[in-house]
Amino acid sequence: MKTEIDTNFYTETYLGKLGELTLKGGNIRVFEKQLLCNIRLALETVEAKVKLLSGRLYIYCTKNSCGAVEYALDHLIGITGWAKVQAVEKNLEAIKIAVRKEGEVAKSNGAKTFKIEARREDKDFPLNSYEIATEVAGVLFDDGTLDVDVHKPDVSINIEVREKCYVYCSQKKTCRGLPVGVSGKGLLLLSGGIDSPVAGYRMMRRGMKVECVYFHSYPYTSEEAQQKVQDLAKIIAQYGNDTHLNVISFTEVQMKIKQKAPEAYSTLMLRLCMMKAANMLAERINCDCIITGESLGQVASQTIENLAVTESFAEKPLVRPLIGLDKEEIMDTANFIGTYETSILPYEDCCVLFSPKHPVLRATIEEAKKIYDSMEIDSLIQKSFDERQIFRYSMRDVIGEKWSLKENF
Repeated sequence: MKTEIDTNFYTETYLGKLGELTLKGGNIRVFEKQLLCNIRLALETVEAKVKLLSGRLYIYCTKNSCGAVEYALDHLIGITGWAKVQAVEKNLEAIKIAVRKEGEVAKSNGAKTFKIEARREDKDFPLNSYEIATEVAGVLFDDGTLDVDVHKPDVSINIEVREKCYVYCSQKKTCRGLPVGVSGKGLLLLSGGIDSPVAGYRMMRRGMKVECVYFHSYPYTSEEAQQKVQDLAKIIAQYGNDTHLNVISFTEVQMKIKQKAPEAYSTLMLRLCMMKAANMLAERINCDCIITGESLGQVASQTIENLAVTESFAEKPLVRPLIGLDKEEIMDTANFIGTYETSILPYEDCCVLFSPKHPVLRATIEEAKKIYDSMEIDSLIQKSFDERQIFRYSMRDVIGEKWSLKENF
């Protein structure tokens, strides 16, 4: 049963373009349902209605909710882009009026040339796409508002004829990918560095819900270092709708490693202890895999031999989405998602502070397990796990704090 939208109340319209999920076959409805669920949950505290029809996501809202809708669309994984549109009746005069408005705005922003891009989804409309474009272009060209340039226009004005006609100019590209929630759940080892938030984001783009764990070593790492990671978790939660950050105190574990393990192996032993705790948490919260920000050869603990040692301690599949990326590629993504400036704040995590001068580069699984067993550290890891703190962050809460017009939020 179709729900009619009160366009007298919801006066603003946004159009989101679906991407990869439109290539799905018989299970496409699962992906569409998840996308709708994600955007509705994000906008729950503001005045907005959402529907999905024929490969387009429609959001109707009040003027006061435009900021919230645009913020949510900027962070919505599963669409390739979005635009604020004019929704008009399906007749040439209404379309021409809307195109003129778009052209005048474009001219005021410095545009000199334009092109009409028309798409007729409703085949009952009397003109085809080419005829719509040629008929409408005259309203801007004939009176000298803008010149036509079909090859490299300053601006493209889009017309989509569907159940209504949608006219828009500016389009904003977004995250693409698959809707978060269609590919299971993973546990991200989140540090204060550049890499791990990017790793979490890349898995979200493949449709995975991501929960986080951070290992803290107060007072060797500061409270500011933990706050930095909490801020990073809050940022990446915006792309995954929500996340829980589990903070595990590893001070006693690290002191035991310092006492019992050869110095060259201290970083590797720390990684193994983290993996042990991550196994416990992944099992507790029903995660399907463990995600790390490791990139081959980036630091000493990430040689192929040391990566093999770390993986030997994982009881769930170990996913490394950054494994073949260089630092510049990772930094580009960090800038795009907004984590870079937080990641470079000068508060170091426990891995950096306890790094040996000459770490082992090519450990063997057998030797590493022998050293690990000799530390007799499992009870300390269990104690740290049992005393963990849990923080929750969500897109809904961020939007509610900034834009909510509803009472009792």
